[in-house]
Amino acid sequence: MLRTVYKKERVVRCEREKIACLQEKVFAFYRDNKRRFPWRETVDRYAVLISEVMLQQTQADRVVGKYLAWMERFPDIPALAEASLKDVLASWSGLGYNARGQRLHRCAMTILKEHDGVVPPSQEKLIELPGIGAYTSRSVPIFADNLDIATVDTNIRRIYIHELGLPENIRPGELLSLAEEMLPEGRSREWHNALMDYGALYLTGRKTGIRPLTRQSSFKGSKRWYRGRIIKELLAVDMLCLETLIGRYGEPVTQALAELEEEELVERLAGQASSPCYRIRE
Repeated sequence: MLRTVYKKERVVRCEREKIACLQEKVFAFYRDNKRRFPWRETVDRYAVLISEVMLQQTQADRVVGKYLAWMERFPDIPALAEASLKDVLASWSGLGYNARGQRLHRCAMTILKEHDGVVPPSQEKLIELPGIGAYTSRSVPIFADNLDIATVDTNIRRIYIHELGLPENIRPGELLSLAEEMLPEGRSREWHNALMDYGALYLTGRKTGIRPLTRQSSFKGSKRWYRGRIIKELLAVDMLCLETLIGRYGEPVTQALAELEEEELVERLAGQASSPCYRIRE
């Protein structure tokens, strides 16, 4: 019995030492290589929300200019909620995935209506908002409020798999539980920033060979490419007809337009039977 207890205590002690070792390694790298971004200079929940959505599948250096311009144009929830979708998509242009800009717009309208224009502080309330998923619902209170919860993105997943010798097919729920154990109490914001920089600058996918859970397909000629071209064309004019778009990009725009219309990013103008015309939804 005593031997069994001793073994369990030794395992726990070893695990604690492993956690402390990784924490020190990541924090040491961060002290010497910390990146500076404008969203790291604020704890405003709205600003953090904007940056977190912009940073999804987009390199941080590319986001800086877009983030600063966005915060100048839409400095708070009311400014974003009351803007037109066309203005929002124009400011989002260049970040890809225009539906994210649309969802941010809807998110702001919901926050203005249901939360008096204040981004809610809890993960439970955030995940109920349009366009806010599991990762962002955790990352916002982490970076804005230093809340002692964990979250896992591609960089963090890669670090834990490599440093702790985990299988690449580890289930997301198991990895999140492990991330909670790794969290240094009272230092959530600093820890997650440190992990981000360690993964982005040092323990990269190329260095480890660890693949992300999802991989982007070739862009040009893809459905995303046609959707993006249509939105860009419509942002520059009041409206465009299907015939014109087909002449520029070919038949695939027909299906892309149908999807954009269904998602309420564009709308068809009435009274245009032979060659329907479209604009950004008002």
